[in-house]
Formats: sequence, C-alpha cells, structure tokens
Amino acid sequence: MTTGSEERLGAAPPDGADRPWSDGHVIVCGLGGVGLRTVEQLHLSGVPVVVVDDDPDLRLARIVENWGVPHVHRSARLGVGLAEAGLDRASAVVCVESNELATLEIAMRVREERPDIRLVVLLANRSVGQALERVTGRGSVLDVAALAAPSFVEACLRRTSHEIEIAGERFAVAQVALAEGGGTFRSNFGNLVPVAVISEGEEMACCPGRDHPLVAGDRVAVLGTPVELEQWGIAIGQAAGDRRRPVSLALAVKRRVHAFLHSSSRGLALALCGLLALLVLGITIIRLSYVQPVTHAHLDLLTSAYFAVETVATAGFGDFSFGAQDAGLKVFAICFIVFGVTLVTMCFALFTNLLVSRRIDQSLGRHRVPGMAGHVVVVGLGSVGIRVVEGLVAEGKQVVVVERDEANRYLDRARALDVPVVIADATQRQTHASVNLAEADAVAILTSEDLTNIETGLAVRESLGDRWEQVPVVVRVFDRDLARMMEENFDFRHVRSTSALAAPWFVGAALGLGVLETFYVDQQPFLVGRAPVTPAGGLEGLAMQDLSLRTRVIALRHADARLEHPPRRGTRFRGGDEAFIVGPYDELLQVLQRDQLRRAG
Repeated sequence: MTTGSEERLGAAPPDGADRPWSDGHVIVCGLGGVGLRTVEQLHLSGVPVVVVDDDPDLRLARIVENWGVPHVHRSARLGVGLAEAGLDRASAVVCVESNELATLEIAMRVREERPDIRLVVLLANRSVGQALERVTGRGSVLDVAALAAPSFVEACLRRTSHEIEIAGERFAVAQVALAEGGGTFRSNFGNLVPVAVISEGEEMACCPGRDHPLVAGDRVAVLGTPVELEQWGIAIGQAAGDRRRPVSLALAVKRRVHAFLHSSSRGLALALCGLLALLVLGITIIRLSYVQPVTHAHLDLLTSAYFAVETVATAGFGDFSFGAQDAGLKVFAICFIVFGVTLVTMCFALFTNLLVSRRIDQSLGRHRVPGMAGHVVVVGLGSVGIRVVEGLVAEGKQVVVVERDEANRYLDRARALDVPVVIADATQRQTHASVNLAEADAVAILTSEDLTNIETGLAVRESLGDRWEQVPVVVRVFDRDLARMMEENFDFRHVRSTSALAAPWFVGAALGLGVLETFYVDQQPFLVGRAPVTPAGGLEGLAMQDLSLRTRVIALRHADARLEHPPRRGTRFRGGDEAFIVGPYDELLQVLQRDQLRRAG
C-alpha cells in the first residue's frame, strides 16, 4: 500500500548501506507512528536523516526505504546502532521508541557519548520525563498525548476556534461560513490572516492571498486577535451546544429502570418474584387445607402466612407441623420446603452479588451513567485517551469512558476525576446503550489500533442513526489511506492522527526551531512557528510576498521588541527580527529551516 507521501516524493532508494553520511544529519531511533512522521518531515525539509531500529514494522520500513532514507537495522540501546548511524557526526538525535525503558537507556547513552548534541525524547510518563529533562535539557522531552489531546478536545466540543499565544499576545484561529455574498477575502475579512478557504467540491486553499475570491457557502479559517475577530462578528472560545443538557426526572427514572432490567439485578428480581409467588401459593393451600390436630379448625389468614414463611425459612415446626396432616398435604409440604429453600438461597446469593457489584460500580462512578445526557463518550483509556478525558473535564463536560482492559493503568486517574468507566466492548450495541450513546453530545475513539478504531467508529455510526450528522465522532487513525477512505466512503468528518500533530514538534526541537502550535482545519494539519532572522541568514532581506505561497506571516517582532501585526506586504525581514508564521507543516518547516541552511552554506 502506497501513501500519499510516497507518491509525492517518488524518491530513489539509497546508493548503498555502507555509504558515509554527511555531517549534520539527524538520527531517529524507533520507526513507529511518530518516528515515521518525523522522518517524513525531515526528509521533506531536505534534512539528511538516518533511522535506527532493529525490529521495525515491515510496512513502515518499506515506506522509509522508498523515500531513500538510510536504515540501520541495529539496536540503539547497545550503542552499536548509534555508532553505525554516525552519532559522532550527527547534529541531533530523536528518540521515539515505544518502550520507555529503551528510550531512557538510549537517551542516557547519547548524552554520555555526545553531551553537545541536540537530543529530543518521547516519554508519556510525566514524572520520568521531568527527571530526564534535568539531564537532557529543558524542552527536550515531549509527550505525544499532551501535544495532540487539545485537537481531539476541540473536535468533541465542536469548537471552531483554536487559541494561540504569540510573543505574549493572544491570537486565535476561527472558522466561519460565508452565508451570502461574495467578493474577495479582503472585502469580507479585512486584515485578518487568511489560513484556509474550503470551497464545495474543490481542494482546500491553504494560506491564500487577501485577494482570493470567495463565494456564498465557502468556509473560511481566519487568524487574528480576539479584538480583531470580534470586530468582524467572529466569536472564539465557545463550544457548540450546552455543556450539560438537563434531564427530566421522568426520563432519568425511566433510564434507571431500563438499566436495572438489563443488569445483574434482573436475576434477583426474578428470584424474588418466584419466592413471592410460592409464598402466595403456600398461604392459600395452608389456609384452605391445613387442619389443627386438636380443634380440627382451619388457620386464619395471618397464621397461615406465618406458618408459610417459617416453613420456607426452615425455622418453624415448633408450634405448627405437617406431621398429622393427610398424605397430599405432606407431599405439598415437601415440595414447598424444597422450592422455598432453593429460592431463598438464590435470593441471598444474588443480593450479595448485587451489593458487591454496586460497590464496584460506585467506586468507578458507573452508577451515574443511566441518568446522563449531553456527555462525551471516550473509547480507549490510553495515554491519549486519559489526556482527552482530563481536557474535557476541565471544560466542564461530563465524560463516560469505555475500556476493554479491566487492568488498565489509567483507571486510577479516571477515578480521581470522578469519571465513570464501563469495562466492555465498544463495538457492541448493548455497550452503546449502557453509556447512553443516543443522548451523547460527542464520541472520541482513541485506542492505539487503527482497525479497532475504524470498527468502533462504524458501529457507533450505526447506533447513532439519524443523529450521525449532529454528533461529532472523532476517530484516531494513523494510516492516511485508511483515514481518507473513512472520509470518502463513510463521511467521517473528524479523523485525527496524533503522530501528524506531534511530529512537527519533534522535528522543530531536533532542528532548534520554534514550533509554537499545531492544529487542524478539516483534515489538514497546520503549524505555527517562530523563525529567527539572523544577519546573513536565509530570511534576511526577504519581503513578505517572497515566502511560500502556502504560508502567511502572522506578526513580526523587530529587534527593538516592537510587534508589527499585521505586517505590511512590503515589509522586509531584518537581522534580529522574529517572524511568526502559519501554514501546512511540511512547507512551514522548510521556511523555518531556511535561515539555518543559508548560514550553514
């Protein structure tokens, strides 16, 4: 299977495995999801890169081979792989191993052998990451989940804006639909920065000029300060819909009754009904058939009920007995005792089980699920899932988690957030009913397996039915071909890749560049970066219009600390300036690197 990147690059394979690599290359240890995207972006930016992985995914290894990127099939943990990859001549090492122990070992080995080299490390454990950062340097340890989670949270909240801080000033990217009219971008949005224009049936225009024509129905992503956006009637920082939808008492009671009937409590209810029916039958027969030995009179109703209960409980026969009754009543008494004891024992067992189950449900908060509405269902409680849960809770949303593994390492963190967790298979309709999917405001499917996420997404779509168009279903998918097919064939509108969101941060850190933010517009990832302009560098003397057509300068901070926003079209970069630029990350990384390449040459 060939990805879009392979088709675009069409690179030839390397000349030979024993070829010495030029000085200043970047070594990437680990060829997983983030590793592949990091290699891709370095390769697209023209940076020499070498991969070190002794046990790679064969499909990913073939992709790297097609790009012409050298691959050392050795372990970086032992140092042999690093030596063969030219650690002594490398400019940076990016360690994105899936095994955190291996990551720590490689990071310490690199720091020991090359204290001067730029080192970037992937670690999900916050505490370990902070400890390692004291050795490797500030900003060298990155967490994919922390970098990618905000994009998933924004999609779940149907938020059409993304806030960014630039040079101490607050900016935001907001998406708006052009309801009527036409004209140019400038006539509709003035000096706001054009980030993207999405026209019906056409390819997205990334960072077009302000004279780009617009028609009614176009969706436009613009960037500016909150004050500038407000002047054009564009609101930011708001999620679509209410944060919590109130639920009527009658509906809440109905849901809890439904949940009771479909839970383990149903068995107890049936056993109690059977016991009650047996008691009614016993009381009736005793009242009509039992004759007292001395008086030969029948028992009254209350005494009959007392005799029936003590018989079933096997606590009687001190004051009443079936010993002097006829054979038929004795046979009934035998059956009555056997069935009664059986039902009583079952009731005690089921009641004990119910108490234990309720205690477990209370500890997980699951007892609250039947009354929820307007909540977000998160499928998969991995490193990304727990970050998304934390982000949604911080926004005031109710969250329900569906997780298959009852020994999941993040369960305690979910409990600490008072988030109910349902241990179940998210592809099953009964699971969807148990988490009130029909009343959910959004669904985030975040397991680490693409096929599992796709299967779950399709099952969720069927369960949502007519609500599919109104409920955002955010799906985590790494493979671009699978993501594209989901969008084209099944109309998924919120397919995200954590690797695509995080890779620019690793590349920027490896190259010593300033990556400030990543975000999505539709399915296109964008990057906001800081490009320093140094004397005799590649950016000095260039005017705004001299940059790539698919990038835009948001602001320019001059050497005297003055921030020019928006910069005038004819403004030229001068040594000591800092340019803040937005664009698709593959092109923007080339712009950010341009200054370094000129100086290196």
